[in-house]
Amino acid sequence: MGMMKFAVTPGFEVGGTLFKPEQLALLGSIIGDNAKIELTNFKQLYVEIEEERLEEVKGELTKTGLEIYPVGYVTKSLITCNFCRGAEDAGLDIAQKLNQAIAGITTPSPLKVGYAGCALGTSEPLLKDIGVVKMRDEFDIYIGGEPKSLKPIFAELFVTGVNTEQMMNIVQRVITYFQINGKNKEKFSKFVKRISITELREAIASQD
Repeated sequence: MGMMKFAVTPGFEVGGTLFKPEQLALLGSIIGDNAKIELTNFKQLYVEIEEERLEEVKGELTKTGLEIYPVGYVTKSLITCNFCRGAEDAGLDIAQKLNQAIAGITTPSPLKVGYAGCALGTSEPLLKDIGVVKMRDEFDIYIGGEPKSLKPIFAELFVTGVNTEQMMNIVQRVITYFQINGKNKEKFSKFVKRISITELREAIASQD
């Protein structure tokens, strides 16, 4: 049988997305000599193991609190700040709910969503495909960031001053619109440029 790949993250807590020593120790001991581990630029580890051991290994890893996600052309698990102002102020619970709603959705190209609990923006939300910034009790949403260039593209402000429910709804609508209207392998930043932020904003608003 062949090799299969999956993504691993430690989940969210105060201090950010942190692997615990016991989690890394288990990961190293269980995957075997033939496995490969790759560090990605969106705070995930890609693990490649023999297909016949896939479910066994996934099961053991989730027992330690690790989260397992698909790899490839999907929305990546939420890239968050370090919640330096504390879990409640920065919206740790909201970030967890947002991650549950968006991670692992099939998309025309890999999609990165960033979340910052305040205007410090330590998770660099303006360099993500979709960036969510908590401003006191409301949220601003940015779209179309692109870091992989000598001249990075900063995301543009999409909507401002929305509440938690509206933010969750808008982010999911944007992902769905990209699913339906994006071309195969088209980067999200190019998709936004092609259809225009104005058209995307109108399309999302028309779903009300």
